[in-house]
Amino acid sequence: MSGDEPVPGKAAEPSGVDLARVALRAAKEQARARGDAAQQKKQARRGGLRSGARADGRDPVGLGAAINRLINERGWEAPAAVGGVMGRWPEIVGEDLANHCVPEKYDEEERVLNVRCDSTAWATNLRLLAPQLVARLNEDLGHGTVRLLKVNGPQGPARRYGPLRAPGSTGPGDTYG
Repeated sequence: MSGDEPVPGKAAEPSGVDLARVALRAAKEQARARGDAAQQKKQARRGGLRSGARADGRDPVGLGAAINRLINERGWEAPAAVGGVMGRWPEIVGEDLANHCVPEKYDEEERVLNVRCDSTAWATNLRLLAPQLVARLNEDLGHGTVRLLKVNGPQGPARRYGPLRAPGSTGPGDTYG
């Protein structure tokens, strides 16, 4: 065995080239740190940071990123998600049901989604499907976002009060909702 061959079980010592690479990397990092510190001092003397060649908190951002940041800062995640559901209502409930039932509003405090149907038959059908729809909505939005689906029937014509009204009758509202 000659002196140049590695000995088994003994760690190889770094060669001169490896030591030079390590020293060069350390010198570059120190120079970068000194340069950053000098640049910060220079910017502080000029009256603060200015947006320039490097990214900075004051740089313009895309509209989508700005809206997402605003939604997160204000805590509007649930209402925004429910608003997305209202836009994708036909995908979630199916075309047939979406043609007859429309989501109207979402109460964030009560976690109730109000849906209006165009006939009492569709309202009854939706009331029967409500537990499955709530489960599907919560899968899409996150657990507990929608607690209750409040189904409303169609709104009847305005009630008229006049001489031909039968006593005890609620008018045309008898047949709606």
